[in-house]
Amino acid sequence: MTTTNKKAAATGTRAANQRADAQRNRARMLAATVTAIQKNPDASVADIAAEAGMGRMTLYGHFQTRAELIEAALMDSLERAEDVLSQVPLDGDARDAFQRLVASSWMFVDQSRALLATAQKELSAARIRELHEKAEARMRGLLLRGQREGAFRSDLPVTWLLTTTHVVLNGAAEEVRTGRLDPDDAPWFIEAILIPAFTAEPATR
Repeated sequence: MTTTNKKAAATGTRAANQRADAQRNRARMLAATVTAIQKNPDASVADIAAEAGMGRMTLYGHFQTRAELIEAALMDSLERAEDVLSQVPLDGDARDAFQRLVASSWMFVDQSRALLATAQKELSAARIRELHEKAEARMRGLLLRGQREGAFRSDLPVTWLLTTTHVVLNGAAEEVRTGRLDPDDAPWFIEAILIPAFTAEPATR
């Protein structure tokens, strides 16, 4: 190998190592954001940097504002959730599939409830809805199939069924936060409300 090629190879190795270090630092920052927010919803950038074990200026080298950091942490959490939710089997009886999807969804709602509450203060409702688009599309598709097959009532629009699902999931998260509900019991409580409501006879008007 010529001297020029050796220098190029060394430069390429350093660049690759720097990228790997940057990725590791970013992952530490995002994980620290979740932990810091769980401890204190008003955690500052300095608090998050301390949780990550790095200087505040290092963190600012990746994220210019607290809102940008919160958004990145929420995106990371949702991407990890997507990896799991995309593997939930949705075939067979729509009610059974809905129960499986709700139970898996609850796990991530529970894990990220503090982060989501903070994100709702930092980001617009439209942006948060956009970030949840994949998960919402999956739930919408299942509910629509259930309506077509007669598993779920069709006198209510699927948008209302989706909204009701979100409200009950977030309500369970609030009950857990205040200590009135054990997180392990939450899936049962959620299903006890949603399944009968979605499969009940149409109400008369």
